[in-house]
Amino acid sequence: MPKPLVPVAGAPLIERVIGNFLAAGIESLVIIFNEEGGRECARWVRSRFPDVDIEVVVKTTASSLESFFRVAGRITAGPALISTVDAWCSPNDFKAFVEGAARHPPDTTVLAVTPFVADERPLWALLDQSGCVKSLGGETGTMVTAGMYLVPEHVRTLSIPEGLTRLRDFLSWLVTSGEPVYGIPIETVVDVDRGEDVPLAEALASSFRLNQTDPSSEEVT
Repeated sequence: MPKPLVPVAGAPLIERVIGNFLAAGIESLVIIFNEEGGRECARWVRSRFPDVDIEVVVKTTASSLESFFRVAGRITAGPALISTVDAWCSPNDFKAFVEGAARHPPDTTVLAVTPFVADERPLWALLDQSGCVKSLGGETGTMVTAGMYLVPEHVRTLSIPEGLTRLRDFLSWLVTSGEPVYGIPIETVVDVDRGEDVPLAEALASSFRLNQTDPSSEEVT
């Protein structure tokens, strides 16, 4: 089964990601799938969201960084909000990230970060008290990147050094090159990359549903 169609709590991963964008008021989307299973995913998306402005690109890329720029390059003006398909969080938390990121200056790159580590290869982030990312990488830390990014227009047109192939390397280069990069913490984001990650995400989904039905609950953590 293609990863975007893996169900979590009854909904494919791609449905949750699209739903998060719509909940945040974003109604024009670009999605890239690789060619292995991509057309199946594209048909599913068009069938499930026939009235949403979605451009689907089916292309097998050489790296996560190439996929990132192929999507970002389709957004010609203003900041681009980008999410990986396997970053599972509640709509409330996604919306809070979008709203928090929008409060930063328009030339700022903003990353979602989380203290919840459920990743085989986490990208650790060190933030100062203002939320500025001082370093990315290393063996340990208190926060890891969470697969959601707000990227300003000028960053999407930078000439990057040769040899950068992974998105994590590009993000680390942004920090070391002096670009303003900030992190916004989300308490729980599950990177659904392995079979054992699905029960973790489903537990988070159950917690979200319980909090939604509890009148005394104002947010999901």
